[in-house]
Amino acid sequence: MNFIRLLNDIKLRRKLSLTFITVAVVPLLISGIFLTGKLREIMIADAFEQATDNVERVRKRTEEVIKVPLDISYQLSNDSRMKSVASRSYDSYIEVIQTYRQYSDIRDYIRLYKEVKGIRLYTPNPTMLNNWEFMQPDNQIEQAEWYKLALSKKGLAGWGYIEDERDRTKYLSLVRKINLNEPGQDSVLVINVNTAQLNSILSQESFSTMIVDDHNNIVAANRPDLYGKNLAEVHSGDGILQQSEGSFDADIDGKRSKVVISSLVPETSWNGLRVISVFTVSDIVQDANEVIRLATLVIAGSLIIAVLLVYASASLITSRLLRLSKHMSRVGTGSGHWDTYLDLDGKDEIGQLSRQFNALVQRISQLMLEVEESNQQKRRLEQKQSEIKFKMLASQINPHFLFNTLESIRMEAHLRGEEDLAEAVWQLSSLIRNSLEVGNGKIRLSEELNMARCYLELQKFRYEDRLLYKLDIAQGTEDIELPPLMIQPLVENSIIHGLDHKEEGSTRITIRTKLGEDGEVCVEIQDDGAGIPAWKLEELQQQLKEQESEEAGGRIGLRNVHDRLQLTYGHASGLSIDSKEGEGTRITFCIPRGNEIECLQ
Repeated sequence: MNFIRLLNDIKLRRKLSLTFITVAVVPLLISGIFLTGKLREIMIADAFEQATDNVERVRKRTEEVIKVPLDISYQLSNDSRMKSVASRSYDSYIEVIQTYRQYSDIRDYIRLYKEVKGIRLYTPNPTMLNNWEFMQPDNQIEQAEWYKLALSKKGLAGWGYIEDERDRTKYLSLVRKINLNEPGQDSVLVINVNTAQLNSILSQESFSTMIVDDHNNIVAANRPDLYGKNLAEVHSGDGILQQSEGSFDADIDGKRSKVVISSLVPETSWNGLRVISVFTVSDIVQDANEVIRLATLVIAGSLIIAVLLVYASASLITSRLLRLSKHMSRVGTGSGHWDTYLDLDGKDEIGQLSRQFNALVQRISQLMLEVEESNQQKRRLEQKQSEIKFKMLASQINPHFLFNTLESIRMEAHLRGEEDLAEAVWQLSSLIRNSLEVGNGKIRLSEELNMARCYLELQKFRYEDRLLYKLDIAQGTEDIELPPLMIQPLVENSIIHGLDHKEEGSTRITIRTKLGEDGEVCVEIQDDGAGIPAWKLEELQQQLKEQESEEAGGRIGLRNVHDRLQLTYGHASGLSIDSKEGEGTRITFCIPRGNEIECLQ
């Protein structure tokens, strides 16, 4: 009881310091003495285990890379078109060039697969030309060991370090005999593996790691000075030169080392590769000793600093708690101090509480601003919807009187046999009726397209053969809903600026819808009219980017459609305009299905 009373009487600063020394220093000294004895042994074992895992990982990733040329060789060995090109007897060089131009499979493989650097087929056909894909084997090639082995292995794949005649660079290459259509015309297929792909596999390895072929040629390594050499030039031990699998101790360059080897023999291959990783024990032990010395210094220094920091931190705790309480009281009074910011450093519980307090105050302030901005955006959208409705009908006419009059004109034209005129009056009546019924809500895309079709028919009545149009509507897009009067203003723009400004000839307007990759519906209005000059197109696109409204009294234009799309679906759904003077104009916009927003984020 006296001891507890004595502890309670000690000030917090001294109490924390004594507690730290008693609880932390003594166990740390005992643990340090034990762990330093085991550290050397553990680091060596971990390094060996890491090397084994790394070799296995490199082997698997290398197998994935060389599987690509192996699969390509299977496909080419069964490619009747390639066999026909290689075995055919040509009458002229022009015929050879035309045949090469038509057969592009080899070029396509090189372009599509980054694991492949080059593909060539050696064919003894004197009527062919060498184009680095189909080549005549010279005496040097025919006497090469890999060429003879490929012809003798009856279709099995082989792997060797072979020089490419094009860039005089050696690559790990697959070689394989290809039986052509004509007897006695057997060819040899050579596929170069991309060395950069192999080196990238090894680049992240911490130990010296390399890939060698069955002649001990180093075809890839994580050390640039090893690449291209023979393993015998670097390491002279018999074990590393001859052993194909496993791990063992070896003396390399006078140093005791660990060697891990894994064999890789792809299926249907007569030879394979080896993945070799080497690390010296002295390097691992040296690191361990350095860690022990550094740890001793760090621990000693840390203990001294820690005692001082514990004593000082006790003074900071009470002051920080008082500051936190003061700011919480200031916000809790409800006087609107949302700009309050509490600056308390540290990652402890007090610092975490201060950051959460700041985040809470900031979030509340942000929500208030978002609510205000959302209301403003709603008002802007409603204003744009009303604006387009009023611009469609600048003067309000009694709808019943207007429709009755138009119907009388249509019937009179029908009775007089003026069917074209009657059809035009009916299209006008439908267009005006749909315009009068436009509200602030959304309509189906099919209804919007019907309004555009009526408008085009009216314009076709005016321009006759000068105006052609086509609707290319993708299945499944007609039921999507969108704000009204989105397409008709764009069609009107194509007629006014595309057809009217075109001096002669007809103009075709195409309205096209399609489903995008992300499920959105894309609408495209394209014409082959006069087009837009580059300077004017740049000016128009700049105007669409600026947050400005159209002048009062102006007609329904691109700006209104662009603004309503962005207000409804976000900035990414605005108009995209592409035009060339004399060739035509294309305007597109995309509507995200089910992702409409109430305001811009």
